[in-house]
Amino acid sequence: MAFSFSTRLTDLKKAENTVWDIIVIGGGITGAGILLDAQSRGLHAILVEKEDFAWGTSSRSTKLIHGGLRYLKQMDIRLVREVGKERAIVHKNARNLVCPERMLLPIYSDGSLGWGLTSLGLKVYDWLAGVPKDEQRKMLSAEKTLLHEPLLKKDNLKGGGLYYEYRTDDARLTISVIKTACQQGAIALNHAEVKEFTYNNEGVIDGIKLTDHIHATDHTIRSKVVINAAGPWVDNVRSFQKDTTDRHLFLTKGIHIVVDREKLPLKQSAYFDAVDQRMMFAIPRGNVVYIGTTDTPYNDDVNQPHPTQHDVNYILQSTLRMFPDYPIGKKDIQSTWSGLRPLIQQKGKGPSELSRRDEIFESKDGLLSIAGGKLTGYRKMAERIVNRAQRVIGKRLACQTKNLVLYGQDFDSTTDVQHLCHRASAIIKGPDYLGERLVHLYGHFAMDIIERAQLKSSNENDVSLSELLQAELEYTIEHERVCSLSDFTIQRSGMLYFNRAWIDKHQELLKNTMAVHTQGIPTPFNDAQEALLQKAYQSVLAFR
Repeated sequence: MAFSFSTRLTDLKKAENTVWDIIVIGGGITGAGILLDAQSRGLHAILVEKEDFAWGTSSRSTKLIHGGLRYLKQMDIRLVREVGKERAIVHKNARNLVCPERMLLPIYSDGSLGWGLTSLGLKVYDWLAGVPKDEQRKMLSAEKTLLHEPLLKKDNLKGGGLYYEYRTDDARLTISVIKTACQQGAIALNHAEVKEFTYNNEGVIDGIKLTDHIHATDHTIRSKVVINAAGPWVDNVRSFQKDTTDRHLFLTKGIHIVVDREKLPLKQSAYFDAVDQRMMFAIPRGNVVYIGTTDTPYNDDVNQPHPTQHDVNYILQSTLRMFPDYPIGKKDIQSTWSGLRPLIQQKGKGPSELSRRDEIFESKDGLLSIAGGKLTGYRKMAERIVNRAQRVIGKRLACQTKNLVLYGQDFDSTTDVQHLCHRASAIIKGPDYLGERLVHLYGHFAMDIIERAQLKSSNENDVSLSELLQAELEYTIEHERVCSLSDFTIQRSGMLYFNRAWIDKHQELLKNTMAVHTQGIPTPFNDAQEALLQKAYQSVLAFR
């Protein structure tokens, strides 16, 4: 599979010289899912993304594959059933990336959920979602709830419920889906921005004109169908049409904060009432804990959704309310991220009440747009819109993704994932989570990275962090089309959010490695990416 920085120009040339079945605009999880669905059916598909893959919402979520518990509260039974089943499929097809995560739901006499309703709700949830027996809910007394998580507020605690969600890394899932599609013959281009549509003699869209931001060149790509899966930018893309349509999206913002686990030493993940009785997650990850999220209307710059002082205070106050013996303040925040939800407008409903269902818009000029939906449902979203696209193409090929294991993620069980984690950790100098991190992010390719690091080490059984970081960066340039340090530190590795100290310490090493392995990138692009990286730094450090 050729999905490297070095083959990018070759792919651009091929893109121009081919009439594609489907062009997908948008490199988030929705666009990635569409690319894989189309290509695995035997359609010729290409994806273009104006920034990096997973640059927007798909690297800024709560990083959970939800089973839809909150939708049960809204009595959306169909959605609970669908996302519950999809969760199981996504887990089966990427066991290292989508892992069971035990969640504790504390119940308080003054909380939003009562004991009886919570017990019944979790039981119904297990049934609708088809939860395996060993992951079904357990109700706990107050004493046993505190054994699971001693940091919880003790006043008015009645007990708790244990249930399972599935944690993931949203950006890594997106990249893995794209890599799988490219392995089957698709093309995916990052840093390639659509500027306008092309039209045939009947006034129907038959392609796109784009600018390659790396080399500042313009290109035209033709196809039978164009699908707009640009997430929060769906309406921006639709504005390129000759016949403009009304705005359909309602954007809401969600933020998360990251603190050192020593400041909030949680034993496990928790799902609890915020100060306004919305629900909030606190999730341990390695040596940090991340907490979120908010849900507020957003009308500012789609490209720069920064946390506000009010957003951060809301999370801090909610966390203090639930874990009063471990107060955290602004000085304890290591990083933050902020993402946008592209929801469908519904009159009379507030942000938290809007449906998370996806919707397909078909324009008179042939453009197919899809918006809404959740990370969990990306595969079904892709199936629905590719089915629609096939009507235009004139084919009836069946969806293949239900049992399609993602490239490099072929594990028979969670135990197999754990075995590879132990193997990786035995080689790497440092805490066990270093090896676990690589396996959970890269699957079997984690060992390729470790082997690269071993070649750099004087002792192949004692790999250092610097050697590992250098090897990881080299691997992502050669196999995941990394074009800049921003691509690597945010979308591929997540280090800017979860391991920022590593970047601070090894920044020069990473910059030098990047320069050696991406020769030929024009200076203007490098300068622009450096500015983008500095903006990202400023954003995550805004509330320190």
